[in-house]
Amino acid sequence: MSKLQNIENSSSGEIILYQNPDGKIKIEVRLEDETVWLTQEQMALLFGKARTTINEHIQNVFKEGELDDKVVCRNFRHTTQHGAIEGKTQDVSVKNYNLAVAGIY
Repeated sequence: MSKLQNIENSSSGEIILYQNPDGKIKIEVRLEDETVWLTQEQMALLFGKARTTINEHIQNVFKEGELDDKVVCRNFRHTTQHGAIEGKTQDVSVKNYNLAVAGIY
């Protein structure tokens, strides 16, 4: 993947967009406190695996005590369209994981 562009967001860290050479896969990642944070869906896209596979791997990492979820997990708020009210937005909390969870240090 090649770096597409940076978008600076002073309140919540830097957002970096990556895109593969054919332009079909684009991943937006959060860089905060020198750590890359990804959702399970972003990890699935990055590694070419199903989200359920990523979820199973993450659960095993915590179950076996390899990592502490309080250190490698973080919730970030995102603004999305409200599902029931047209034109209204809502804040949702989305769990993100740093790349240590994926085995990348």
